[in-house]
Amino acid sequence: MKNRLKVLRAERDLTQADLADALAVSRQTINAIEKGKFDPSLPLAFKISRLFNLPIEAIFQDDDAV
Repeated sequence: MKNRLKVLRAERDLTQADLADALAVSRQTINAIEKGKFDPSLPLAFKISRLFNLPIEAIFQDDDAV
């Protein structure tokens, strides 16, 4: 799954650790999501969406989407 997490985090001048703390996950989880090695659970995707005040679809895109 492609995502804009790194860009959104950088726009807000947040470190991976800052974002991880805000979402109650590890920094390694944020790193893995940003690199596309891990897809977030639906509850975590909703938390990220609320944190950035964006719809999930604006942050995450399915690799198979055309």
